[in-house]
Amino acid sequence: MPLAFNSLSHGEIAFGFFNVETDLLILDSYFIFASDFCGHVAKLAEGRAGERLQTEWEVYTLREEEIGNLTGAVHGMDPRGFMGDVYRRFPFPGDMKAFRQNPEGAKTQAVVRAMIERYAGAGHITVAVDGAGSTIEIGDYLFSREGFHDLLRYLWAGGYPTWQAGVRPDYVTGMKERIIASSHPLFDEFSSFI
Repeated sequence: MPLAFNSLSHGEIAFGFFNVETDLLILDSYFIFASDFCGHVAKLAEGRAGERLQTEWEVYTLREEEIGNLTGAVHGMDPRGFMGDVYRRFPFPGDMKAFRQNPEGAKTQAVVRAMIERYAGAGHITVAVDGAGSTIEIGDYLFSREGFHDLLRYLWAGGYPTWQAGVRPDYVTGMKERIIASSHPLFDEFSSFI
C-alpha cells in the first residue's frame, strides 16, 4: 500500500504500490510502472560525480476524482475511478497471508495500462538532479537526497506488505546493483541502508 513520504515541495505525499497484483506505483498524482521507475533510477546512477542530470520519464497523471478512493476500492465499497477499476479486476486478497507484493506484477502491465488509459494518456515529466546530488525533481515534486532514498528503500522492501516470499523482481535487484556502483552523489550512503 502507498505510504506517506516527505517531499520538499508538497510536504507529505503518497508513494507506492496500491495493489499487490500490479507493479504500478502512485506518486501523488503520477502513476508509473515500477519496472520503468527502477530502470530510470538505474540510468541516473550512471551519472558522474558532480554532473547535473536531466531526463524525461513517461508517467500517467490523473486528477484526484479520476484516481478514486483507494480505501473504498479495497473494501469493495467505492468502485469509482481508476482505483475502483483495478480492484474490480484484482480484488484485495481474502486471506491476509496472501497480502504480499507479487514480484511478477509486471505481467499485468498490459491490462493495467488499458485501464489507466481510459482516464489519461501517458505524458512526460522532467526529472532533474543537481550536481551535488542533494535534491531530485520528479516533475512537480522536489525531494531531498534522503527523501528520495526513502522511496528507493520502499521499493527494495516491496513496500507494505513486502515482497511475496522475499523474492524481488530483477528490475529491483538490477537497480540496486547500479546504485551501489554509482559515483553520483545522489546515491551516497544509500547502500548502507539496505
